[in-house]
Amino acid sequence: MLDNTLKLKKKLILKRKARIRGKIYGDSTRPRVSVFRSNKYFYAQAIDDTKGFTLANVDGKKLGLSNNKEDVKKIATTFAKSLKDAGISKVVFDRNGYLYHGVVASFADSLRENGIVL
Repeated sequence: MLDNTLKLKKKLILKRKARIRGKIYGDSTRPRVSVFRSNKYFYAQAIDDTKGFTLANVDGKKLGLSNNKEDVKKIATTFAKSLKDAGISKVVFDRNGYLYHGVVASFADSLRENGIVL
């Protein structure tokens, strides 16, 4: 029973991911910020889809921060600083199939607080 529940959850995430990616696209002036969260860590990267190139990234594991709301705010602050260093102030937010709730929402709100327009 547990195995079927996990398969259904993964299937729903992939379905949401495909629906989201069909609508958004990042370029050099407004890159796509894609997030990934594992059970322990949180990752994000800014992607120029026209060139297929990563412009900036942040790794919660390397920063020693876990996947909770308070740590994700610190991760977002670091990421916003690296975006500003790359000359990026406007981005398109790709929640990557995750619900806009909890940690993902906290990350996006913290990016806004640090001057990045989503």
